This record gives sequence, C-alpha cells and structure tokens, in this order.
Amino acid sequence: MRKQILATIAAAVITGIVALGMFMVGINALLNPNGTTASSSPAAAVASASTDPAATSATTQAQVAQLQAQVAQYQSREAQYQTALSQDNTQLQQASSEMQMIQQLLAYLQNRGLITIDSQGQIYVTGRAGN
Repeated sequence: MRKQILATIAAAVITGIVALGMFMVGINALLNPNGTTASSSPAAAVASASTDPAATSATTQAQVAQLQAQVAQYQSREAQYQTALSQDNTQLQQASSEMQMIQQLLAYLQNRGLITIDSQGQIYVTGRAGN
C-alpha cells in the first residue's frame, strides 16, 4: 500500500512539473514580441503568404537573374583558372625537361672526369679531360 502512495505522489509531481513547463512555454510565447500571429486556417496562412502573386513572381525572377549572373561569373573564373592551370602545367613540363637535360649533362661531365660531385651536391671542376 505504501508503494502505491509513493507512486501516486511521484506521478503527481511529474505531472505538475510537465504542466508547469507547458505553462511557462505558453507564457513565453504570449509575451514574445518577435512572435508571429496565428492564422485561423491553413488556407488563410497560404493566402497571407502570397497576397501579391505579381510581386512574388517579380522577386523570384530577380533572384533567378541574380543567381544566373553569379553562375556566369563563376564559369568565367573557372575558365580563367583552367587557362592558368594549363599554362602552369606547360611551364612545369618545360622545367622538368630542362632539369632532365641538366642532369644528363652533369652525368656526362662526371663520366668524362671533368667534374666531381660530392655527397652534399657540391660540384668541383677537376679540369682534366680524358679524350
């Protein structure tokens, strides 16, 4: 019997807390100056949201035009970036080719005994040529 009384008291306390919370949310919504007015029906809400279809259509068309202009800007930038990337790749290939030629020249000079290259990359001219 004692457990039933404790359970009833606990249920009443929990119900009171939930009711108090709901009451506080309601008071907050009632006193909130940034709130919106409720419509009497969903149809009224739709009607008030779209009272002037011409203005809504003009606004939508202006937004679409603005977005299309932004897309055109982005496409123009992308074309510029693609051109710059292509030029950079060409320069990279040229530099790589030049580096390969320099490496071949250094290897040739080293094999002929005209230069020596130490482990730290220092190049020394030996000055002796072997036919």
